[in-house]
Amino acid sequence: MLLKKKGLDYKDILVSNDDDALATMLKRGKGRSVPQIIINGQAIGGFDELYALEQSGDLDKILAAHSSAAGN
Repeated sequence: MLLKKKGLDYKDILVSNDDDALATMLKRGKGRSVPQIIINGQAIGGFDELYALEQSGDLDKILAAHSSAAGN
């Protein structure tokens, strides 16, 4: 997976049998498709959107901004 390749920690949250987790995903994410990727509170979207950000170089900018904000 792309996030693992970049050395990032991430958390999988299964929503298929958890109504509360699904409701949270719908509120925080950009759609109903799974996965919904959220980086530092910023809803990215699904895999297609994540891949597009990677191809454009914008994913590294988002990650760098997160790293700077976290003081890393």
